[in-house]
Amino acid sequence: MVTAVAVTTAVQVPPAAVVRPAARRTPGWWRDAAEVCFWASLVVVALLWLGGGGLRDLAGGVGEALMSLGRALGLVASDLLLVQVLLMARLPFVERSFGQDDLARRHRVVGSWSFWLMAAHVLLVTVGYAVTDGRNPLSELWDLTWTYPGMLLAVAGTLCLVMVTVTSIRAARRRLRYESWHLLHLYAYLGAGLALPHQLWSGGDFVGNPVAAAWWWSAWAGTAAAVVVWRLGVPVWRTLRHRLVVAAVVPEAPGVVSVHLTGRRLDALPARAGQFLLFRFLDGTGRTRAHPYSLSASPHPGLLRVTVKDLGDGSRRVAGLRPGTRVAVEGPYGRLTADRRTRRGVLLVGSGVGITPLRSLAEELEQSPGDVVLLHRVHSEADAVFRGELAQLATTRGLRVVRLVGPRPPGRASWLPAAHAARDDVDALRRLVPDVADRDVFVCGPAGWTDLVLTAVRAAGVPDAHVHVERFSW
Repeated sequence: MVTAVAVTTAVQVPPAAVVRPAARRTPGWWRDAAEVCFWASLVVVALLWLGGGGLRDLAGGVGEALMSLGRALGLVASDLLLVQVLLMARLPFVERSFGQDDLARRHRVVGSWSFWLMAAHVLLVTVGYAVTDGRNPLSELWDLTWTYPGMLLAVAGTLCLVMVTVTSIRAARRRLRYESWHLLHLYAYLGAGLALPHQLWSGGDFVGNPVAAAWWWSAWAGTAAAVVVWRLGVPVWRTLRHRLVVAAVVPEAPGVVSVHLTGRRLDALPARAGQFLLFRFLDGTGRTRAHPYSLSASPHPGLLRVTVKDLGDGSRRVAGLRPGTRVAVEGPYGRLTADRRTRRGVLLVGSGVGITPLRSLAEELEQSPGDVVLLHRVHSEADAVFRGELAQLATTRGLRVVRLVGPRPPGRASWLPAAHAARDDVDALRRLVPDVADRDVFVCGPAGWTDLVLTAVRAAGVPDAHVHVERFSW
């Protein structure tokens, strides 16, 4: 069902916040440079292994060959482990080049490869030593663990990484609260740190090889420095500098509230419409737990606004926040911003509370009537937030707003409500937005729903370079 919107009270942000200067577009070569660094690190690891006699050892008998191959896989696994940490270390040029959605996907893929290569490393090295010594592999593993320097720490680190890997499986994530999953995931840092002594104290490719030792010390130190600076230092600095506090909590819809935040020098906080930040509300239980919330209004020097739906995982307590509550902040993050725009025409597609970053983006985008179209998918009219604000943007800026209301069509996977079940998703999209193929498309919503939208958008002729996405998932 397509419904009209009605004008109500506008967002409580000064008019000056409606249009902000265009942000500088992220240089395309940043992404290429990051990928070159990744592959170059693997090349360096391979060269160090070759320089340490790795290829020669492959021809030295079964035991030597297994140990040499095991060392090679362990080195690659260690390199990938560092890459995995760096991918989520919030390095500005990496985050702005790939975006959190792409980084999270790469983080999972790299982490999976690192884990299984590390497991293969342990297996091959143990069996290789066992063949060489003529012993049972289990006895050899026990002896290696208790007699080689750093091995007990390595075992503890491996157990940490096993826990992180198991809880990252999708079926396991669904059974965990976000806070629990996030806390367990932090053990990846501990696992990575505990593996370092084993490599440097007993690794055949380190002992007596100053070049290899210098490379790995630099790699580990650089990764640790990135985490300390960007995951700890910058958030602490911004929290202390901007001194965010809760100014008001405003109901928007059943189970949905907007939190208005004030602070110092918010003009110096590099936040753009469409981005999200990690917030810790320092009011008792839950103060140590960070949650990602998108800006639902274009940021202003004196005010930020986020809109939160009660989905559990700590979001329920947001409705009870009191004015004056202090807030710790990390970010901003995300690439669902106006600088990604490449065409005059823009289509915004959001589901439920996924409208929040698109609402702020619609406010910031420069536009003439018809340039920007917003499709908002909701289950019922009661779930449609920002109706008055979007209506005002339609009146003052020419935004075209289409709400798609109703339950899913039975027996069919579709991003549209049942009222559109007579047409396939692509045909319905073209009828709603006839020139969709000539627009930039920004999508935000739950992962499964977003995938359906992307399938329809690409089938309608929109190239990947003009599709920009943010999924509500972890």
